Formats: sequence, C-alpha cells, structure tokens
Amino acid sequence: MEVTLLGTGAPAGLPRPDCSCAVCALSLAAHARAATALLVDGTLLLDLTPGAAFAAARAGHSLGGVQQVLLSHPHDGPAVEVPAGLPQPVRVPDGRELTLLTGHRVRAVATDAPGTGYAVLGPDGQRLLYLPPGSAPAGLEEGANPVEGYDLVLGDVVGRPDALAKLRAVGAVGPTTDVVAVHLDHDVPPGDEVRRRLAAAGARAVPDGTTLAVGVYEDVPDVPRRTLVLGGARSGKSVEAERRLESFPDVLYVATGGSRGGDTEWASRVATHRERRPGSWRTAETCDLVPLLAQEGAPLLIDCLSLWLTDAMDSVGAWDDAVWADGGERALRARVAELVGAVRGTRRTVVLVSNEVGSGIVPATASGRRYRDELGRVNAAVGAECEQLLLVVAGQAVVLRG
Repeated sequence: MEVTLLGTGAPAGLPRPDCSCAVCALSLAAHARAATALLVDGTLLLDLTPGAAFAAARAGHSLGGVQQVLLSHPHDGPAVEVPAGLPQPVRVPDGRELTLLTGHRVRAVATDAPGTGYAVLGPDGQRLLYLPPGSAPAGLEEGANPVEGYDLVLGDVVGRPDALAKLRAVGAVGPTTDVVAVHLDHDVPPGDEVRRRLAAAGARAVPDGTTLAVGVYEDVPDVPRRTLVLGGARSGKSVEAERRLESFPDVLYVATGGSRGGDTEWASRVATHRERRPGSWRTAETCDLVPLLAQEGAPLLIDCLSLWLTDAMDSVGAWDDAVWADGGERALRARVAELVGAVRGTRRTVVLVSNEVGSGIVPATASGRRYRDELGRVNAAVGAECEQLLLVVAGQAVVLRG
C-alpha cells in the first residue's frame, strides 16, 4: 500500500493567509505546506482540498482512478469544487466500515474532537490510521479489547501529542510504526526545529508530494535513550524536557526539589509544573535516583540535577570547609560517580534537566563557587553519558549533541 501526501499542512495551509508571525514568514518554498490530503494507492482520497488535482499531478499521480473520497474535517472539509470525474465526498459515521472494489477496507474511527478518523486496511494486510487536525482516537483504554498495531499513523503530532501517547498505551503504535506528522501549522518553526521536536516523539515530517510505502520503517527515527537538557533560569528547559516525553504514556516525573512545606512561592512553582504535565503522568518526589534508573519501567523525567546536587552536598557537609577537606569532597565524588554509572547503565528512556550556571557572575562566596564548580562537573559527567544534549536559551533549544 502506498500513500501520497498531497498536502501536509493545517486546514488553512502554511503559511496561513494574512498571518504575519515569524513561522509563517519562514514557511516559504520547500517549507510551504498545503492543507493535508492523502491519496491511497490511487484509489482512495482522504480529504479533498483546494488544488488536490494539481498536487497529485506534481507528485506524478492522477485522481482519475479515485473510487472514494472521504472527509475527516468537522465542517465536511474545505469548501472546494469537486473535480470532474471524482465521486462526491462524504463522511462516514463513526464505526461504519466500507469495502472498496480494490480490496481496501476503511473503518471510521471516533475521535475526541469534532471530525472523523479513518483506519485503512490494504489488500496486502497493511494498516494505516489517519486522524483529523486537533484530535485523538476516542474510547481507547489501556487493558481494554486488544488493538492491532498500525504500520503507518498520520496525525496532528505537534498539536495533540497525547493522541500518540494513547495509541502507544494500547499497543496501536510500536517501535516499527512510521508516525508522520500532518496538519502542520505555525506552532513550530519549519526545518531543523520541527524535525528535532518530532524525532524526540519517534515521529517525522515529510514534504508535500511525498509517497510513503506503508510498512517500510527504515526511516522511523530512534528515540534517544538518554537526554540532558541544560538551561538558565526561566530559559524554558523544563518545558522542553516535558515536551520530549508528552507523546509517551505513563511517564514518571521525578521531582528532586521536595515540597518545602510552608514556602508558598515554591508551592506555586510546583503547582505550575504539575498543571503543565499530562494527566497520565505520575510523580515521585525523591533524590534517590540510582534505584529508579536501575529499574525497568516507564520513561523518567528527572527535574532537576541542580537540586539533586544541593541535596547531595548537604548530605556530605560540603558547605563547611573543614568537613569538605576532611572527606566531604571524596564522598561527593563517590555520589556523583554512582549517579553517572546509573545513567550509563539504565535501560529506561530518561530525560534529565539541569541548570547551566557557569556563564554568569562569579558567586561572591566560597560555598557558592563550590556549588557552581560541582554542578559544572555533574553536567559534564552526565552529559557524556547521554545520546542527546540540548542547551535551551530564550526558549529555543540548541542541539549540542544528537
């Protein structure tokens, strides 16, 4: 089964008409995207969009063999003229199944937002799922009836990463599923930035006109096992770290800062972080990271190593010069080496967050300088064990490795 993407953009296209944002200004030439429409084996058209016939011709195809046109949008698709020879576009009621003369079977999938998704089973047994913009499959519950895995999933990965998490939770998306982002809008700058964000979710984007062979998964990106996200205060490092795991179910968020009873400002910070996280995530407040890294299990998001180091330095008396000289430094080195070894040996997907404090003003106190120096050493040692290393500056992630 082959799928040609006649467009991969949001319903209004990219750039949006009359939009003056920076992303739309950059979305020109190869980065421009027409509204999403899919041509399956030349016989099934999912969503009829303006210029679909010309887009097919540019991709080396014709719409002359299309036997069925199905719409996913809640408004029954953009108001466009139906090209001569095409059947009248329709939406299929949720749960209804169609069988085409070519042997393709199409089932309408209910979604949690207005619109209809379509699961297509090809004559060769390959399966694809197409979801409308801003939606996730409805009624998917972990432990419910078994769900067959899809070879190809096309959906709004940027706008609804939780949809991918739901599909992974029930086994509908696995390591060999080719996840392609469509309905791309001006949420993410084009080019390297959108590729980086999608790759962290095990997904990718392709240009308009691309033909995909369903079941060929050589281009499926590998999700990094270990990632370290660095950044200064309010740089956006925690948001970046959370974004990297929001398309995965059952993430364990490891908060190393504790609750700090009575500190209302800290409580407000913690509440803000919790409100940002997907509801399916669990939280553990601990600095005992080594056992968590040694266990098998769901992905870990550790936020942050800076507070872990504060706790470790407290435990060895690092703030007292005499204690530091009389074994405190050696004890801290052993704690750090144990953590680094656990990061090296972990089999879990892990995203770690830490502060980059070495580029600012030199601290006025000896203890402040000691903390700065030790955090720099921790970041360097942990970063050496990570496949991907990012520095977040003004909300923008700069890839240092990976």
